[in-house]
Amino acid sequence: MQQQPMNQQGQSMSQPPQVLTDKDLLYISDMLSWNLMAMKKANDMSQNCSDQQVSQSLDTAGRMHQQHYQTLLSHLQNNSNPQGTSTLQ
Repeated sequence: MQQQPMNQQGQSMSQPPQVLTDKDLLYISDMLSWNLMAMKKANDMSQNCSDQQVSQSLDTAGRMHQQHYQTLLSHLQNNSNPQGTSTLQ
């Protein structure tokens, strides 16, 4: 069972907070790095794979990680504030 994020009063949050903290940004940066690395590894393994089914599965996995990377990046670009702090709409 997945837990809902809690606010400071111990109640479930129905929406994400309006401001991203430094810790949030570091975690998002890690997620971007992980997805980029997974995408590159899947692509490399797919290119070196002789089994067509495995190669197609690796291509699919690589595209999934690329989509996740692009989604995270677009959220950051759409929600960035010129003063250097990120806010969510």
